[in-house]
Amino acid sequence: METPDNATEASAEAPAPTGIAAQDWATASADPQYHAAVVDLLGALAYGELAAFERLAEDAKLAPTLGDKAALAKMASAEFHHFEQLTDRLTAVEESPTAAMEPFARPLDEFHRQTAPSDWLEGLVKAYVGDSIASDFYREIAARLDTDTRSLVLSVLDDTGHGNFAVEKVRAAIEAEPRVGGRLALWARRLMGEALSQAQRVVADRDALSTMLVGGVADGFDLAEVGRMFSRITEAHTKRMAALGLAA
Repeated sequence: METPDNATEASAEAPAPTGIAAQDWATASADPQYHAAVVDLLGALAYGELAAFERLAEDAKLAPTLGDKAALAKMASAEFHHFEQLTDRLTAVEESPTAAMEPFARPLDEFHRQTAPSDWLEGLVKAYVGDSIASDFYREIAARLDTDTRSLVLSVLDDTGHGNFAVEKVRAAIEAEPRVGGRLALWARRLMGEALSQAQRVVADRDALSTMLVGGVADGFDLAEVGRMFSRITEAHTKRMAALGLAA
């Protein structure tokens, strides 16, 4: 989940598109390795959106007020719409959405199993921190995608409103009971480590995606740039922790 000011900063710093990033899907997908990398990317995103829908629906059950429950239900609906956009694109390029998602189901399910929140506040922090890290990661990749795929990816990464909602609720909880902040800060740090490890594992297991990141099919990336990419993601995480009123 991304706040509007972060989105503005990212767009301002983005370089002018070149190579594949300046091509449309019809042109870029002629490269079978690039085609495979995009199918992997869309499959990972689609399963992530489906999981986000399920998680927000579950979080709604823990909501302390009817208003909070309705707000989370609305956000869950938005995530499912994103899921549908991604599966529609996969179908349009003659790929099976189920087959594209399948390689990512187990690692993402395992991540969510290992980071199951124990209460309402931990659920809010997980969605805000964990989803934001994933969004940052996918935005970094999107800058090197063809114009059609980039447009789709950026549209499904739009903030559904959960970011501001989580910040408001978590800050209010900390103001009401300051000691909650320490527990949530530890929880957020754990989420950061698990999310980065999970992203690295997913990429390492998929040859097409890993090749995209190190420059085989996407202009501008090399191993040093991958390191800088994760540094930027970490820096953005620190800013979000501050927005929540937590120490990074």
